[in-house]
Amino acid sequence: MRQRRPRLRLLIVAALATLWMTAVLGRLAYVQLFCYSEYLSRAQRQQQRVVEVTPRRGAIYDRNLHALAMSIEVDSAFAVPAEIADQPLAAKLLSSVLGIPREVLETKLASSRSFVWIVRKLPPAKVRAITALNLKGIYFQKENQRFYPKRDLAAHVLGYVDIDEKGLGGIEYGLDSQIRSKPGRMLVLADARRRWFDGTDKTEDTSTNVILTLDEKIQYIAEKELAAAIAKTHAMAGSVIVQNPTNGELLAVANWPRFNPNAAAGSSPDARMNRAIAALYEPGSTFKLITLAAAFEERITRPQEVFDCQNGAVYIAGHRIRDHKPFGLLSVAEILSQSSDVGAIKIALRLGAPKLHEHIRAFGFGAPTGVDLPGESKGLVRRLENWTPISIGSISMGQEIGVTPIQLVTAVSAIANGGLLMRPRVVKELRRGENTLAKEDQQAPAETKRVLSPQTAATLRRLMEGVILDGTGKLARLDGWTAAGKTGSAQKIDPATGRYSRTQLIASFTGFAPLNSPAVTILISLDSPVGLHEGGQVAAPVFKRIAEQVLAYLDVPRDVPIRPRLMQASLGKGSEAGLAELSDFTPADLETGTAPAEEQIPGANANSAAAPTVAVVEGGDIPMPNFSEKTMRDVTEECLRLGLNPVLVGTGLALEQAPSSGLRVRRGSKVTVRFGHPAGKRRSGAGS
Repeated sequence: MRQRRPRLRLLIVAALATLWMTAVLGRLAYVQLFCYSEYLSRAQRQQQRVVEVTPRRGAIYDRNLHALAMSIEVDSAFAVPAEIADQPLAAKLLSSVLGIPREVLETKLASSRSFVWIVRKLPPAKVRAITALNLKGIYFQKENQRFYPKRDLAAHVLGYVDIDEKGLGGIEYGLDSQIRSKPGRMLVLADARRRWFDGTDKTEDTSTNVILTLDEKIQYIAEKELAAAIAKTHAMAGSVIVQNPTNGELLAVANWPRFNPNAAAGSSPDARMNRAIAALYEPGSTFKLITLAAAFEERITRPQEVFDCQNGAVYIAGHRIRDHKPFGLLSVAEILSQSSDVGAIKIALRLGAPKLHEHIRAFGFGAPTGVDLPGESKGLVRRLENWTPISIGSISMGQEIGVTPIQLVTAVSAIANGGLLMRPRVVKELRRGENTLAKEDQQAPAETKRVLSPQTAATLRRLMEGVILDGTGKLARLDGWTAAGKTGSAQKIDPATGRYSRTQLIASFTGFAPLNSPAVTILISLDSPVGLHEGGQVAAPVFKRIAEQVLAYLDVPRDVPIRPRLMQASLGKGSEAGLAELSDFTPADLETGTAPAEEQIPGANANSAAAPTVAVVEGGDIPMPNFSEKTMRDVTEECLRLGLNPVLVGTGLALEQAPSSGLRVRRGSKVTVRFGHPAGKRRSGAGS
């Protein structure tokens, strides 16, 4: 019996030990197998913090691969509050460097023990200042920041981003999912001694680069001339669009007011609005093009037919509508060139409301054009059953209808190209790395629809040329190229009275050049110019200045001789005028407000557009260089560097200049340089 007791005790101890081991192992198995995820997440919350790092965005280029938007690496400051022994002191020191209230920084430091952003995307100077403080617990992390090297150039097309690099406007917003890569992750880790380390988890770059149809140089010309027009007319706002009528590509889209996308938060919503696609306005007399297009297409009239404009007044449904001048008998061609409201109304009455409405809709008014930019307005075209008896008269001359600049320039391009309405587009190509994306991954190709017969389009082009040669658009006449266009002066509604204002107008001009093989269609719209306020007075000269520079830059052959008066006004002799292809320019030129404004010569013949004079402003502080035997590119680069306005006449090497070298001139002065081929250097076969 005594021998069994020790054995029994051993068995009991062994059994208890086995049970204890089983329980321990079971608990360990339970923790490892069933509670692993929970305990791992607890440990990770205690030991690490995952913070998203702003992703890299693809670059945006113009059609010639000049960068308009790119991502650069900058430093962002963050704190690990657990490491900061004296948080009030740290907040005070950081406040003195960053200019942020101390209380705000103290609140940030008290909000977490593991991680808190202090300031993101710092300029290098502030990074150096914070580093010099040598504060424990303050660290830096590399992030991507969007940078627009040309500042406000094409800002309304490019758009802008927020602090997290998410697109908020323009192409940045419309193609955000393709431009934006996957965000990176920053891991903030703690060891057993509460010492903190960080590491960055880099993800694969999936961003897409965007190549636009815009041309940086044409965009610069458009913005420069729009700024000059705004300064001269004191208009509230304005837009310029330059389009290739043969394929719908937008070469320039300029708006005023403008903003710097590098500091978009400091601009107003009004400045960030892309008026070219979103601003709704009554087109006024430019809409007479649509009225006549419908009439010619329906074959109810011809250019030579004469209408009685009744000394400038007509009655519709008991309402008297007066013309801007008391016209009598006018042919259809003269109705357009002189912009007779009564004549347009009589043509529309013969056409009838249903047909007019049908052609208006065919031209795309009342629906988005489909341009690949966000925020487009569809315009305002009332249903035919909602027209009043007076509507046909009002709409025929551009009232009671709302259009956008992009809709109108697209319609005029259809006249220019022979009758095809094309979807305007600003995205030319998408690229990922070295690969061009397949067509199915890109924007849909430009859609085309025939809205006019080639014969009707040709007739309208000829009549629109008459507007510039003999009508209200004389100041749009080009030197060296034929052109066609139409002026517009649309009264705005006065909010106080609900009636059309006599002083607040939308002055506009839209046209194309050259006449028979158009290379560009241009629209200019100025909102509420002060003083002279008609389209032919303030918008037509802007068309002239833009068209002459753009056509020369594109090397479009001249189809008419340069007028002798212009040659006499410049150097007294010469042949062809041309603007050399601009090399890299300083975007600060856009902010100087020194865009050239060609003034009309008093007493000019009413049947021809007045020629610009040469502004030679001496007594300045800029010494005039010697341009002798320099190329157009060299002369242009030197003039832009010095802030001078070059007028280039001829081709080849520089032969003469005015003012002459050595004179001192002021910034913004006009410099005329004649180019040719020096004796002994004339090209073989070149004419005189």
